[in-house]
Amino acid sequence: MTAAISRFPVPEIKDMPKDIADRILAVQEKSGFVPNVFLTLAYRPDEFRAFFAYHDALMDKPGNLTKAEREMIVVATSNANQCQYCVVAHGAILRIRAKNPLIADQVAINYRKADISPKQMAMLDYAMKVSARAYEVGDEDIETLKGHGFTDDDIWDISAISAFFGMSNRLANVTSMRPNDEFYTLGR
Repeated sequence: MTAAISRFPVPEIKDMPKDIADRILAVQEKSGFVPNVFLTLAYRPDEFRAFFAYHDALMDKPGNLTKAEREMIVVATSNANQCQYCVVAHGAILRIRAKNPLIADQVAINYRKADISPKQMAMLDYAMKVSARAYEVGDEDIETLKGHGFTDDDIWDISAISAFFGMSNRLANVTSMRPNDEFYTLGR
């Protein structure tokens, strides 16, 4: 028996709007499988489009934060939010982008003991504060990050990634989104 990937209906690719089906098939061609997040969110096409537009704007843009650092933010905050899907899926992406088979587990379990730089530690401390206690963010937090060389745009990106994945984590938990088996071994 195959476990369900969502507690909500999952449409067949052939029944999806063409733009969504095309995107999913492109991801499948590139990665060799369809990440369950695409199938789960395709249940609500307009929200699928909005979700991935914002995801791509945050995660695929050029900037001072590396793609691996962006994934570190996702993995650390997703662990705090107990989101199995995002820890597993983005942990795989982090391992690949960092070219390090250990880093995702270190960041997920306890980023404070991970093999990361002091600058990355400050980034994750701040991202965790945004994730759990954004109401406490103050000028001193911004100054701490600037002291590590982060720009205003970098700080916005750290904040937005943490906030976006807070929403994503909650939705993944509500839908009971199951991580693809393939993610567990990628980048190891």
